[in-house]
Amino acid sequence: MEWYVTLLAGLAILFALFLSGAPIFLAFLFAILTGVYVIIGPFGFPMFVNSIFDTATTTSLASIPLFILMGELLFRSGTMDVLFDSIDKLVGRVRGRQYVLVVALSAVFGALSGVAMAVAAMLGRAIMPGMVKRGYDRDIASGLIISGASLAPIIPPSLLAIIVGSIAEVSIAKLLIAGILPGIMLAGVFLVYVFVRIALDPSKAPANVEGERAEVSGREMVVALIRTLPFIIVIFSVMGFILMGIATPSESAATGVIGALMTAAIYRNLSFRMIWDSVMAAMSVSAMILAIMAMSKMFTQLLAFTGATGQLVELVANLGYGPLVMLIIMLAVPFFLCMFIDTIAVILLTIPIYQPVVNALEYDPVWFWLLFLVNITLGAITPPFGYTLFAFKAVVPDMPINAVYRAIWPFVALFIAGIGLIIAFPWIATWLPNLIG
Repeated sequence: MEWYVTLLAGLAILFALFLSGAPIFLAFLFAILTGVYVIIGPFGFPMFVNSIFDTATTTSLASIPLFILMGELLFRSGTMDVLFDSIDKLVGRVRGRQYVLVVALSAVFGALSGVAMAVAAMLGRAIMPGMVKRGYDRDIASGLIISGASLAPIIPPSLLAIIVGSIAEVSIAKLLIAGILPGIMLAGVFLVYVFVRIALDPSKAPANVEGERAEVSGREMVVALIRTLPFIIVIFSVMGFILMGIATPSESAATGVIGALMTAAIYRNLSFRMIWDSVMAAMSVSAMILAIMAMSKMFTQLLAFTGATGQLVELVANLGYGPLVMLIIMLAVPFFLCMFIDTIAVILLTIPIYQPVVNALEYDPVWFWLLFLVNITLGAITPPFGYTLFAFKAVVPDMPINAVYRAIWPFVALFIAGIGLIIAFPWIATWLPNLIG
């Protein structure tokens, strides 16, 4: 059987299982076990067991459950409410201050959780009703919340970055750090867009700037700033140690958990019950992610065994397109797929196929996989089936889905513009990683 027939048949089975609503882990398990039996035979099952063992004993993956635990501790301890209130006080009385608040909270919550759907649901529930009531434009507000939440997988610590780095065999530390400047850049682009919209049409934000927020004294501002300091401990304990070359991602994830515990204790929200619930939730999610990672390893081995990997590299080499055209094609595929199926599923499907192609085209691996990460994040907010859209819609039931679609399109364009900037100026993604060698 030709290699492309085997590859297409396997992908067709996976797509059918995904569309049927089967869990990702079970879909990959069924497809891989079937493939092993058909392609290799019963003697191939020990290779499947070895893939699970290799994944379970990969040291770099220890950061995944630790980062998940850190996020669970911060959310379950209620310390996010403290951060929300403090940032609200620190944002000044500017025209459209709630827009600024959304972007600031998106960036901070994204850095603390790394999960776009969670941030979109939280901000949609906590901020959206008040913004509409105050007279803010509903489309801009909802689009900003969804796109701002999508900074979470880009700004470190990011679980998706760890998964991509592990599968693509690129430095996880560099890939995490590579997301800092692009995340800040995209947040700035969102704010510039909003302020331009307000300048062109003042009705997009309330005119009564003074009435948006109660008068905050200088003392209250100082107190609000002090109350945010424990979160700086968490962020520094994660990214600071990596940037300084003191800790690996796994070690910094452990210090991040300690920082989260310290933060909960400072705010007097630390309890054995909260810790237990956080650990149980983190164990459940981590086990599922690690199982999916094991499936990905076996999928890669099957591709190599059938000869698909080598043939794909040869096919790309013979296309004759330049690196830029190939880059656009390789980004377009996962962007399209993320509109329909889960992001992790897209990662597991595409990276084993893309990895040898990236090496053959001699792309900078940190730059390419950072672009890949931003791209799949964009796919998750693009209509019609971007799953972050549905997370937002679930907490804002009075907003029709067609209105959500209409609201997000300008921000999809801003994301694409951001990707274009990273392509045109690779140093945006590579400057910080190069500092750590």
